[in-house]
Amino acid sequence: MRSGERVLVTGSGGLAGVNFVRALRASSRNYYIVGTDFNKYHIVYPDVDARYLSPRHGDPSFIPLLASLVEGEKIDFLHPQPSSEAYVIAGSRRKIGCRVFLPTRRVMEVGQDKLLSQQVLAKKGVPVAKTRAISSIADVREAFAELALDPGSQAGSPLWVRARHGAGGRLSLLCSSHREAGHWIELWVLRGSSIGEFIVQEYLPGRNIAWDSLWDQGELVTSYARERLEYPFRHISPSGITGTPSVARIVHDERLNDVAQAAVRAIDPRPHGAYSIDAKESARGEMCVTEVDSGKFHSTMPLWGYIALKHLKMPWYANLADLYVRLGMGEDVPASIPRTNLIPEGYYLLRDMDVGAYLWREDGWKEKVL
Repeated sequence: MRSGERVLVTGSGGLAGVNFVRALRASSRNYYIVGTDFNKYHIVYPDVDARYLSPRHGDPSFIPLLASLVEGEKIDFLHPQPSSEAYVIAGSRRKIGCRVFLPTRRVMEVGQDKLLSQQVLAKKGVPVAKTRAISSIADVREAFAELALDPGSQAGSPLWVRARHGAGGRLSLLCSSHREAGHWIELWVLRGSSIGEFIVQEYLPGRNIAWDSLWDQGELVTSYARERLEYPFRHISPSGITGTPSVARIVHDERLNDVAQAAVRAIDPRPHGAYSIDAKESARGEMCVTEVDSGKFHSTMPLWGYIALKHLKMPWYANLADLYVRLGMGEDVPASIPRTNLIPEGYYLLRDMDVGAYLWREDGWKEKVL
């Protein structure tokens, strides 16, 4: 049996959960890992020492089950991978019985609501996409008219219709007219969605950026950024976005680093845990923050950490999942860890179903990582 810290990973059978477990296995620490998932097929995937089926996060038995696993498996630290589970656990952390590394539930509530977070960011002076709330189909026409008349906007330019909550481009579509947007919203209302769940936003045509970071007691520990270039199965998704990229490259951009840090501090004056930022460049060249997800790892954040350690031969702290657990356990970490641009730029991660994953550079060098 393994010795060392005993870690419970919820949602461990999902893509991000599997990546997180894989990264912990690459650590010099001999972690004992317990995994849960509500999907009986997905729970097969992660390389865990013990695996358990769990109810969904909204089930009243979800927290009691985790508490019983913490006690029975003598768990030291719990990492909830899906943001939906992290949100529930953040509000019940005292019932869990072990350490977690999460922001407050209120901070996570703001981050998971795209309308609310945009309002908070705009109030603090962080650049965001122009956004309008929708409470009726009539509001859609007004939103198109208002956003087209805003300074810097172009008449006739498309606008995004998207859901306030959820990931993977949930309920999103780039619409060229208020009629198209109205039909799209009406379709989903017929299927049970609330019309108040929708927002209309300015289309930002520039680079699509993900910025991931770890914070400890209000201080930035480290961060890195990548540009999303392609999504898997984008040809069968109405929005062209399917959540996690199939092609992404590491980028260094000090303007992005400044905006992203300001966004995190706007949402949480004392950041503590993992914070993931989505940003896009506007037609005006501004780096605009489109989402601040607190308490969440992007799906490839632990995979990039695994790559940094195993393939780029970086120090142990570049394994972001391992660094996260150590911080969550209250350990001191070296002050010399780079606060930004942790991973060298110029590397691409190429991945797709059934073909594995490759690290690649534009000079033709490549190395299989999975």
